Amino acid sequence: MWTCKNLWKKLSPLARSSSTLCRQNARGVVLNNERRLPLVPQAHMSSGTPGSGGDNNLYYLLVGATCVGGGFYAYRTIKGDKERYQERINEIASRPNKVVPEQPITEAPGEQAAETPQAPEPVVEPAPEESVGTPDAGPVVESEPSVEPSPVEVTEEPPAPVVESEPTPVAESLPAETAEPQTTTETESAAEPATVAPAEVPAPTPVEFPSHAPYLLIGGGTASFAAARSIRARDPGARVLIITDEPDLPYMRPPLSKELWFSDDPSVVDTLRFKQWNGKERSIYFQPPSFYISPQDLEKVENGGVAVLTGKKVVHMDVRGNKVTLSDNTEISYDKCLIATGGVPRNLQVIERAGEEVTKRTTLFRKVEDFKALDKVSRDTKSITIIGGGFLGSELACALGRRSADSDLEVIQMFPEKGNMGKVLPEYLSNWTTAKVKSEGVMVITEALVKAVSFKDGKVEIKLKDGRLVKTDHIVAAVGLEPSVELAKSAGLEVDSDFGGFRVNAELQARSNIWVAGDAACFYDIRLGRRRVEHHDHAVVSGRLAGENMTGANKPYWHQSMFWSDLGPDVGYEAIGIVDSSLPTVGVFAKATAKDTPKAATEKSGTGIRSESETEGTASSPVASSTPEPPPVPERKDNYGKGVIFYLRDKVVVGIILWNVFNRMPVARKIIKDGEEHADLNEVAKLFNIHED
Repeated sequence: MWTCKNLWKKLSPLARSSSTLCRQNARGVVLNNERRLPLVPQAHMSSGTPGSGGDNNLYYLLVGATCVGGGFYAYRTIKGDKERYQERINEIASRPNKVVPEQPITEAPGEQAAETPQAPEPVVEPAPEESVGTPDAGPVVESEPSVEPSPVEVTEEPPAPVVESEPTPVAESLPAETAEPQTTTETESAAEPATVAPAEVPAPTPVEFPSHAPYLLIGGGTASFAAARSIRARDPGARVLIITDEPDLPYMRPPLSKELWFSDDPSVVDTLRFKQWNGKERSIYFQPPSFYISPQDLEKVENGGVAVLTGKKVVHMDVRGNKVTLSDNTEISYDKCLIATGGVPRNLQVIERAGEEVTKRTTLFRKVEDFKALDKVSRDTKSITIIGGGFLGSELACALGRRSADSDLEVIQMFPEKGNMGKVLPEYLSNWTTAKVKSEGVMVITEALVKAVSFKDGKVEIKLKDGRLVKTDHIVAAVGLEPSVELAKSAGLEVDSDFGGFRVNAELQARSNIWVAGDAACFYDIRLGRRRVEHHDHAVVSGRLAGENMTGANKPYWHQSMFWSDLGPDVGYEAIGIVDSSLPTVGVFAKATAKDTPKAATEKSGTGIRSESETEGTASSPVASSTPEPPPVPERKDNYGKGVIFYLRDKVVVGIILWNVFNRMPVARKIIKDGEEHADLNEVAKLFNIHED
């Protein structure tokens, strides 16, 4: 305040002089121009000495109050920061010491107190990944004789510095990679009873999760992974967080019902690796653990990356606040969000009402755990009944039927239609497919409507509405998928009443900064209208498009995704568009040759990819060591060797199935995109070269 006072004393004479000079100059101008300027009331400047006017007093009062208030606020802020800092230091110092010396000292309670000041460092360490048990973890032995339960979960935490250098946040999902670290830890800590279970999940601490993710992807399936790749391609520095309730890294689902069942490797359940038609081996996981960064490092890495938070479920979504809540009440905010929650397998109500004994003998096939469980059941039981005649049911029936050839396993498939794939294929082709499934060793029961299910005398009894009774040891319910839309209520998102799933526009947007992709998206197809698709290729394409649109592409979903299914090594088909057996169909067939099989097609292309939109080497049917000859086709043997089936609506082709015709999907896609009427579909079929030898 005194500084302002002195400054005013120095400046006020200058202000008076300048004011006087301006008035003199004005008078000179008037005299020179022989006219007077209009008189304006002179403004009185407060140029007197301090304290000589009321305005000055008010000014000094305001300035003084501001200075005093600012000083008081700064004092309170600094004092509060010091208190919070001291509380944080005390809280860290009170934690159990998790830092141990690199030397294998087993009993050092006295040294623990000396190491307590280093406790703040392990705070960054709660990303203990069991899979990152590198050899450096060998000499690390628990030095805490404490009886608290925390040492049980801390046995693998000392390698935290290694975690920072190897971005493998959730590699515990690969059993083959975690086996060795777990064994090492158990051996080294055998002297401590509290460390018997090193495979336990780490103690949950808020430090594990980033508080904010610019790109948040809910769901760890194919659509989420495709979106993450697309986001990183367009925004190389993007920070992407994937949250999944599964314990596994993103993986492809088709091999779970196809290739993995035909593997000769007895450890396939652990390795989850399979051979494609061309003989090349690969894992069901899209990328190894080293591809990802740890979630706690997501906000710190310079060039961004993709992190996966496994075993966590998003239970609430605050659209206005741009944040989500996990099952453990952790909150994570986001800038842009993708919902790719997929779906859950449907079950029959008669099975749900049948009681616990029936429920625990029923498999709803969807995840890696379901594959492992069903694989064990197929080796330990004598009878398995598959309810459902669609894609999944028919594929599992063929896979289990092939396995039954080497064992006494009985495989039964039942469904309400007249033949396999009855809702998709024309009746004549559905009957042919049923004969094919039977030739794989499967007992097929058609037109079977389940009335009741019960457990009696150690067997599951399935009673049909026509009075037939089927006794079995285990049931596989393959009756469709229910889209996961639990977040719709909390997020205020619209669910389509006809098709299910989150209702989105052609750009896959549900809100301005929320997109939906995969099985859970009910999107607007600019060619075929509103749809919801439950196939792998659609998950890839829609996830990729959503990722592009999240980075500003604003592209509509015009791509017609395809799907495929294989019934053994000799019969496979690919489809696109709306394929519904209730629509009028026109089929054009030709005699098949040795090269008209899924195996020959992939051997020729040198890749296991079945679609140009599939960039991750998707599944195709396996190569069997001894392939049986195709069964006799009902009626005319060569009638359905290979061909094209057109599905019509208002005389326009809306769907196409390529039966043992491969690498022609772009042609089919163009026909549907054009949306034209065709006078002679036989001529259109020639575009697929089905008559070539």
